[in-house]
Amino acid sequence: MIHAYDEIYLGKAQMTLAWMFDYAVNGCRIDVEEFYRMFLTSAYVHRFEKGNCSVVAGLSGVELAQRVIWERTPDEEFPRPVFSLARSPEYWLGYSLAYYQWYYNLEFEQITDKVTITSILLMYQKYHEMDIRQFVYGLDEMRACHQKRQVARLQEYRKRISLSQKELAEKADVPLRTIQQYEQKQKNINHARADYVIRLAKALYCSPEDLLELETLQ
Repeated sequence: MIHAYDEIYLGKAQMTLAWMFDYAVNGCRIDVEEFYRMFLTSAYVHRFEKGNCSVVAGLSGVELAQRVIWERTPDEEFPRPVFSLARSPEYWLGYSLAYYQWYYNLEFEQITDKVTITSILLMYQKYHEMDIRQFVYGLDEMRACHQKRQVARLQEYRKRISLSQKELAEKADVPLRTIQQYEQKQKNINHARADYVIRLAKALYCSPEDLLELETLQ
């Protein structure tokens, strides 16, 4: 498996994200969902995902939180950080989430596409004393369970640009029945012919990877 970046940066990245969440939520008193949305739309999220050393190793978690908040509210005055040996649930959230993102080489937005950051935070009670691999398995199961209740990504992207199945079939030169089977999940698009997926993605103005379905990852 190809991880997001060199493992040499992983430990520091985990601590950075851990203190980022801890400081934002417990220091600045920002709701975890609100702050997470700020992080997802910040200039730092993709740099973190790729293991940019100026972010994952060059900034402390407090500094990263402050920069994320500054992008939204430039005049914000920040409370002095308080460090404790007792690790908060939010610290655990950031520490574990950073590992999961690195392990699967996903964007944070992909991880929480169907699962809320709050639901991951609530996993603290069960998983915070376990080996982190148990958390990985648990989040895999949660994401897979939610995915089963969701529409196919092909259908989601098709509806975004208001195309009918027939129009997409003609535009991508893929059989209509095949598209119907992918959307009804009678066929697994992850096992589709590569040229089908490439043509569908081109017709839907997305990348081929965007059309693939989440499967149980363990």
